Amino acid sequence: MRRRKNPHPKRAVTEKEDGFEGLLAASLDAREEEEEVEEEEEPNLVLCLKIPDEDDDDLEANHHQMRKEETTFVKKGAKRKRAQHECDVCGKVFDRRSNLDIHMRTHTNERPYECDVCDEAFRQSGHLQKHVRTHTNEKPYECDVCDKAFRHSDTFQDHMRIHTNEKAFECHVCEKRYRHANSLKYHVRIHANEKPYECDVCDTAFRQLGRLKSHERIHTKEKPYECDVCEKRLTTSSTLKRHKRTQRSLVCSSESIHNIHAKLLARMSLN
Repeated sequence: MRRRKNPHPKRAVTEKEDGFEGLLAASLDAREEEEEVEEEEEPNLVLCLKIPDEDDDDLEANHHQMRKEETTFVKKGAKRKRAQHECDVCGKVFDRRSNLDIHMRTHTNERPYECDVCDEAFRQSGHLQKHVRTHTNEKPYECDVCDKAFRHSDTFQDHMRIHTNEKAFECHVCEKRYRHANSLKYHVRIHANEKPYECDVCDTAFRQLGRLKSHERIHTKEKPYECDVCEKRLTTSSTLKRHKRTQRSLVCSSESIHNIHAKLLARMSLN
């Protein structure tokens, strides 16, 4: 049976090409619609793929590893929350486990860092390093205005505010400003009438820990501050400063009397 020739061969070719192009365009449109639907369903998702190393010989194994890691998605703009580490004793929360471990030593009174000179122990290694400078008399922080040197960076920064007259810490109650954060902390306790440091002997309470320690020496009779002129011992550094002022005045007056007496003797010998 003979095949019948097409009387219009060009039209057939054109129709065939148009049909193929139409099918191709339809499939592309459908694919684009599917991609748009997928983008609408997960607009904030980014696929994290592992890029294979150039030296990998086993591409199939690497491809398998890539397919396993395709299940990891990260939302755009989503902030990961840091793990919160809470103290079981007081409920205080820390971002890092190491900070919680240091904080727990305040409850356990653990002091693992000990000075080799005086056997004083500390909770943190940084506190021990600062303490060692009291023995070595090292003062690495020097003021470029008055050349005064300091052992610790925080005391150096506090000192620099004297020259700049900066008072960065303001009371939210009375708007009084301070150079030091601790000064503001103690001041706020006046408004709150807070006195957290209490004497175990007489129940007298104080706003500052240093005041409590000075007060406790009344009961213990401890006098750690000694005058270098008369060797008198005193309980607080402030009383030692006041004592030294009186001693200097007495020494100066005694020296002046001695000089006047010597001059009188000299004149009498000349006569």
